[in-house]
Amino acid sequence: MRKLGLDYGDRRIGAAVSDAFGWTAQGLETIERRRDGSELERIRHLIEEYEVSEVVVGLPKNMNGTVGPRGEICIEFANVLRETLDLPVHLWDERLTTVSAERVLIEGDVSRKKRKGIVDKMAAVLILQNYLDANSKR
Repeated sequence: MRKLGLDYGDRRIGAAVSDAFGWTAQGLETIERRRDGSELERIRHLIEEYEVSEVVVGLPKNMNGTVGPRGEICIEFANVLRETLDLPVHLWDERLTTVSAERVLIEGDVSRKKRKGIVDKMAAVLILQNYLDANSKR
């Protein structure tokens, strides 16, 4: 079964999915956050469409390893997912993934306007791939 990686941000949620073997992560989309909470329905749809068995949520930690206000928000989001989806939800240290994603896109000569729309999806790919690599049973 596949795993879904999420980069939870203030305005958008980046989404990535693993292949069936759990070896590689591919970007799916960037979900706009809404006041009505409809992003949870979109996540549920992705879980059904890709037959996801586990969810990985990026946990932004401070450079010293502590969890700040942004991290607390992500922990709360992960708890909502656990209650709503009835699936295992893992938190994964995402320090510098958005910075890394931005750097990759800049090096790929992606315009600033286009980067804004895909940096969250790229960060989700990095979060999920790091999780897959760390938990590989190869």
